[in-house]
Amino acid sequence: MSETHRVTFVPVDIEMEVTEDETILDAAFRQGIHLMHGCREGRCSACKSYVLDGDVQMDGHSTFACNDAEADEGYVLLCKTWAYDDCEIELLNFDEDELLGGAPIQDITTTITSITPMTGDIVSLKLDLTEPAEFEFKAGQFCDIHIPGDEENTRSFSLATTPSNPKQLEFLIKKYPGGVFAGMLDESLEAGGQLAITGPYGSFTIKDGHVLPIVLMGGGAGMAPVLALLRHASEIGLTRPIRFYYGARTAADLFYLDEIERLGAHLPDFTFTACLSESMDSPPDGVTVAQGNVTDVVDQAEPELNRTEVYLCGPPPMVDAALALAEAKAVPKDQVFYDKFTSPAFD
Repeated sequence: MSETHRVTFVPVDIEMEVTEDETILDAAFRQGIHLMHGCREGRCSACKSYVLDGDVQMDGHSTFACNDAEADEGYVLLCKTWAYDDCEIELLNFDEDELLGGAPIQDITTTITSITPMTGDIVSLKLDLTEPAEFEFKAGQFCDIHIPGDEENTRSFSLATTPSNPKQLEFLIKKYPGGVFAGMLDESLEAGGQLAITGPYGSFTIKDGHVLPIVLMGGGAGMAPVLALLRHASEIGLTRPIRFYYGARTAADLFYLDEIERLGAHLPDFTFTACLSESMDSPPDGVTVAQGNVTDVVDQAEPELNRTEVYLCGPPPMVDAALALAEAKAVPKDQVFYDKFTSPAFD
């Protein structure tokens, strides 16, 4: 049995136990402590913290998330860090309301109700909750879906649904050629089958009490959490201005346009712009269309981006470009929200 150590987080004055066979982030999840996190693979820097005292080891990670000089100074990514002594760690990013008040991480069983193509490479996967009876999450969060027949391996996907109907879940999934889970969606998964899920994860959620305008930037299957935020905003009657920019290659890659229009009609100050990077042919009726990558369109359309809250979700290159844009526009880091996760193989 592995040894157990105590970790103290400052400046929030929270203590917890961690064993030597789990990362500090996983230990926090296990004990209901919701530290800031994103990819959980050492790639995004959302969980970057500073070790004030104690013996820790950080495993392989992206130097984009934590470079060698930072690591030498004592900075770590909690998703890749193990404790081998009692430690004191300074949290650099945290949400006091979320720390002890987030939804618990659960293992749930679901039943597939439908697999519906939305575009040439994106499908809607709808599931009914089987057990336990309740699943708590927030609009915009994501879950791990366990690969059938290989339960140790998972793929991370964002929920498109909201807590108003927690027993029926929807994921929007991009199918990559040669992808393990993509192949199952095409060949072996069908209505009536079961899928095991763990979650929820992520902090891509609308924060209570905030008042700034919201800029949503999505691309590909990044539609899922953005659609969840829109559905949630409509349900609660959110009055903040919302501007949604969605990046696609062509008009054929757009979907859920009717629902976006319907949701927008229930919001007092909402605009939607489809950003087409490759072809402007056959634009959909009634939809504002701009040519170019989504980040280029936002750069031109949002001169005061620093006076908004920015929510980003899409392919990693899009998220990287959007983060660079936010930095160039001097958007404070506590006004930028994103989940940047990648699968160990193709999704």
